[in-house]
Amino acid sequence: MSYPSIAREYRFTKLGSYNNLVLKEKKRVLVKVHAVSLQYRDYAISNRSYPVAYSRNWIVPCSDMAGEIVAVGEEVKDWKVGDRVCANFSTDHILGTPISRSSRQASTLPCAALTAYNALIGLKPLKAGDYVLVQGTAFAVASGAIVIATSSSDEKLKIAAKLGAKHLINYKKTPDWDEEVKKITNGRGVDFVVEVGGEGTMPRSINAVRVGGSVAIIGFVRRTKEAIILRGVYIGSVDQFRDMNRMIVANPDVTRPVIDKVFSFEEATKAYAHLESQKHVGKVVIKVSA
Repeated sequence: MSYPSIAREYRFTKLGSYNNLVLKEKKRVLVKVHAVSLQYRDYAISNRSYPVAYSRNWIVPCSDMAGEIVAVGEEVKDWKVGDRVCANFSTDHILGTPISRSSRQASTLPCAALTAYNALIGLKPLKAGDYVLVQGTAFAVASGAIVIATSSSDEKLKIAAKLGAKHLINYKKTPDWDEEVKKITNGRGVDFVVEVGGEGTMPRSINAVRVGGSVAIIGFVRRTKEAIILRGVYIGSVDQFRDMNRMIVANPDVTRPVIDKVFSFEEATKAYAHLESQKHVGKVVIKVSA
């Protein structure tokens, strides 16, 4: 295998807008990146709404990638040339990808998938028959839970239904969606809530969860309240990534990543703009190489 002599990467030369992305070239290659997926954190870093160390005059954006090892050091024992890998949110941690997933699909796993897995399995494992209030469905369905999905879009709810959600609530049409959740669960409340809305939805999420239930907080919000478990979720561990991959291999159909749109490497700013539009259903992926 011949190795590329030049590696290309995007850098933020200054923050404030994703339009500040600049393409740079570097003459060293260890992992050939095939695809990266965008998450809200990437957008937030670009406009300075997410705290990040900025001691240098540039930042390489994105953390979620899938690629292939093209060179290894003499002392490396666990990896070989040709292994397919993901970054576990940090370039210091790489892990193998499920064999059933393409690079584009695998690039969606390090943050979105692992965070959802950690939220539902990490502290108090989900079990069959539990009610779960979520915006994503895959791992809840794979665990045998009864999924209640909320969205402001009927089109997105149709996709949630195809992915296995049993109950659908459009919160624009049903503003008191927490009371609708209570009706669905016969007044008991759900066992788990995956909370991503923040300040505006937290009180309703707390009202929708049963006594002793759990609210997994994903994002920038932190609250406390008696009689329920409020847990901030920040990605997941290396061990959880391995466990998640085993679940994906065991349940390939229901855990298949949903990709909304794939952009070329030269269309990075267009990918950010598409993420900003919030019109996407599923992940936004940038194809880096073949």
